[in-house]
Amino acid sequence: MVQLYGEYECRLDAKGRMRMPSQLLKQLGGLSPATFFVNRGFEKCIMIYPEKVWDGIVEGINKLNVYRQKDRNFIRYFYRGVSSVTTDSADRVLINKTLLEYADIEKDAVLFAYLDRIEMWDKDVYHGMLDAEPQEFSDLAEQVLGFNSHGNLSEE
Repeated sequence: MVQLYGEYECRLDAKGRMRMPSQLLKQLGGLSPATFFVNRGFEKCIMIYPEKVWDGIVEGINKLNVYRQKDRNFIRYFYRGVSSVTTDSADRVLINKTLLEYADIEKDAVLFAYLDRIEMWDKDVYHGMLDAEPQEFSDLAEQVLGFNSHGNLSEE
């Protein structure tokens, strides 16, 4: 399983190309060229999935019941704007203009890598969102992770 991590500031050129950070490519095994699938994120960001990860997600989506409206709607929204991108000789990828408009990304972006995926945010939006960090981050961690008083994950 792929385990990605880190924050990377990037700049897009006038054509919408962005250089993938070398540290991030190393985490993916240093593949060159590397192929990614790009689509809309759940918030106003762009999701970037390594090809192997995308294949696993698609496998799960293919199990949805196309005769249920909820499933069809999810499929439509999930695949909306999806494109495949491959790094060029300079490790750049071309991001679809429609996706850049959706996420309000013009020039400066942040790639936030976690688990097996990468979120791409407008730099100002990303930093603004994280500047609003909850005052009680430890309470949030307890609610989300469920650690007990001994520092162990509780089984609630």
